[in-house]
Amino acid sequence: MSRVLPWILALLSGLLLGLCYPPYGLGDLCWVALTPLVCAMWFCPPANHRDWLRTAGLGYASGLVFFAMTAHWLTTLTWPGYVLLVLYFAFFFTAWTLFARALVSPCLKEESWLGSLHNLRVCALGAAAWVALEWLRGVIFPAFGWNGLGIALHGNIALIQIADITGVGGVSFLVAMTNLMLAATGKRLLLEIKRGARRAHYDFAITIALVALTWSYGVRQLFSPEPPSEPLSFAAVQPNIPQNVRNDPNFELQVLETLKNQTLPAIAMGPDLILWPESSTPSPLLGNQFTWDLVRGLAEQYTGDLLMGTTHWGNDGDYNSIALLTKQGKEAQLYHKMHLVPFGEYVPLRQEFPLLAKIVGDLVPDDFDAGKEFTVLELQAKPAKLGPLVCFEDTVADLARQFALLGAQSFVVVTNDGWFLKSAGSIQHLNNAVFRCVENKIPMIRAANTGVTCAIDRLGVVREVLRDASGSTFLQGVLFSKINIPTSYQPTFFARYGEVFSISCLAVSLLALAISLNHIRKNKKSSCSNPSETKTSAP
Repeated sequence: MSRVLPWILALLSGLLLGLCYPPYGLGDLCWVALTPLVCAMWFCPPANHRDWLRTAGLGYASGLVFFAMTAHWLTTLTWPGYVLLVLYFAFFFTAWTLFARALVSPCLKEESWLGSLHNLRVCALGAAAWVALEWLRGVIFPAFGWNGLGIALHGNIALIQIADITGVGGVSFLVAMTNLMLAATGKRLLLEIKRGARRAHYDFAITIALVALTWSYGVRQLFSPEPPSEPLSFAAVQPNIPQNVRNDPNFELQVLETLKNQTLPAIAMGPDLILWPESSTPSPLLGNQFTWDLVRGLAEQYTGDLLMGTTHWGNDGDYNSIALLTKQGKEAQLYHKMHLVPFGEYVPLRQEFPLLAKIVGDLVPDDFDAGKEFTVLELQAKPAKLGPLVCFEDTVADLARQFALLGAQSFVVVTNDGWFLKSAGSIQHLNNAVFRCVENKIPMIRAANTGVTCAIDRLGVVREVLRDASGSTFLQGVLFSKINIPTSYQPTFFARYGEVFSISCLAVSLLALAISLNHIRKNKKSSCSNPSETKTSAP
């Protein structure tokens, strides 16, 4: 049983973490989900000379379960891609368990866990490492930073307000530290019961105080007076066109007619802005005369502004873009998507490794080019500046904040989660996007081909969602709503300085790892004074 128990605990952690995210959505489990894994690597009997190998295996097993559960929506598009992603990203869990294991000395006596300072040090460093690895997962190829630990608490509006300082990393830190402290406190209580003596648990108290202070900061944000703002009315069109139809040239006229028929009632309502989703026109808006004539005809009937996702073929490259038509179609502004999705919008090393292109096949027949400018779009019907985001760009914190710094009063997102059918992918996408509003304290309008078309306020509250009578977001329709956009904006700490908290966690983790490895090297040169009482400890 002593050999099997660590693996059961590791798999349990992977399962509990997976349950925190859609389609399960049991986000509050995140407060305890990591604890079994921590107990397995810190407190189960060591595996002698294979201890480090077992620690790596425990982390990998937990990561496999977690990513297999949360990324399953990728199977609607590609099974090989799903398998490779799960196998690759599970190594981030391996890195974390090895780091957390390296924080402690194999010669530590059990009594060390009775010390509050020791427990605080180990748990804080372990939480910092978790944040650092989450950040690295979002920046190292293929830069898939979805579903960080803090994302599970997207619905806890008060607690997540700290993201305007720390980003998602600050929320993840609190959750990871709580998990680690629960394991350390459990060990400490067992030792105290065994010895018949108890002491004040300052370590646990400080951890709870950090959570309480963070929540209090958020409550203050929620009840603070809203900055000066004005309403912006909009109509977001969701055509719900299947991918096999949208990408078939034989259905191009049908797709455009669907968009037209949905837009005409929206024009009659007279909102300030009408939005179409990502790549809504099968042919480039500015490169196909028939498409341009149809869209220009709609714009001429409309006193507001028309924003749409489209493709754009130019002399300088081929782009996945947003076009904003103003002054009844007489002027156009363009934003070219900057953060491309590998194997979705381009095939890395296509020329060097043709086999990759053959595996992807018709899904990515050609590569898009990445845009180079943070273009803020300016409305004419009502003076307002919009920060455009295409597809998964609303999950990229550092990109979104650049638009806030340039004066954007609201994010506008055009996306298409139709690739993933009626899966959990679209809800996960939305939950990650919520944090862009919290980090920068500006609202967001999302227009999806299918998935989640909605409005999110500056605090991360999803105010309006396009749903049918059964509550499903997978439908054809138009969302009529309005958001309050700030008329004067002071950039948040996060907007100004970005992921400084997560990067600081990385720096601290590397320093702690260097010290720990030095301790381990020294310990190998001398035997432990009492091996029968050894346990893990902080350096």
